[in-house]
Amino acid sequence: MTISLADVKRYPDAAALADGLAADIAASLSRAIAQRGLASLVVSGGNSPKALFQALSKRPLDWSRVCVALADERWVGPTEAGSNEKLVRDNLLHDAAATARFAGLKNAAPSPDLGAVSAWEAFARIPQPFDVTVLGMGDDGHTASLFPGSPNLPKALNLSAAPGCIGMRAPTEPHARLSLNLAALLGSRLIYILLLGDAKLKTFTAASGLGPVEEMPVRAVLRQDRTPVEVVWAP
Repeated sequence: MTISLADVKRYPDAAALADGLAADIAASLSRAIAQRGLASLVVSGGNSPKALFQALSKRPLDWSRVCVALADERWVGPTEAGSNEKLVRDNLLHDAAATARFAGLKNAAPSPDLGAVSAWEAFARIPQPFDVTVLGMGDDGHTASLFPGSPNLPKALNLSAAPGCIGMRAPTEPHARLSLNLAALLGSRLIYILLLGDAKLKTFTAASGLGPVEEMPVRAVLRQDRTPVEVVWAP
């Protein structure tokens, strides 16, 4: 499977994307609850998903049966401004979604490398395969915290590796990150890649073209055929 620009679902604006994608995700979670009793939602951080989280938090479904987890995390405290956990708690886990279960990645280990095993053990409480995973994409083509040039990137992209968490290094502060590896990310029933703005569409165009996966790690998600992927964009 290769996803191209023609496959991108386009919305007229960011608000329409947030509302439309929230409706689609809520429908998937509701079906999972009806079929299996529990549902799981894995999300990334950054600025792009804030409006989505806020729209999703108001969707009426049995949130007490939804488990929310992170695809990646900055190695900072959960109350610090850069924390993805804080982003999710502030924007998603309230209103109707206040009863959802949540599993964070940051733990008491001194570094992401040393905390990776404990972080993945927390996923034992998360129904797998994940029902929905929402990823973003950086201007450098990273997704989750799978950054080009990070020392652990080859290990993170190795599909022969067991699903798990891995310490990663970002090019900007805070450098220390923890991320699900590619095998874990693809352990999903459906992946959305959320893009906002013309710059992200330009980056996606480059990522969907020729070139090594290590140069733009989002290519590893776009080029695989294990898991359905939908790319959504708004200007």
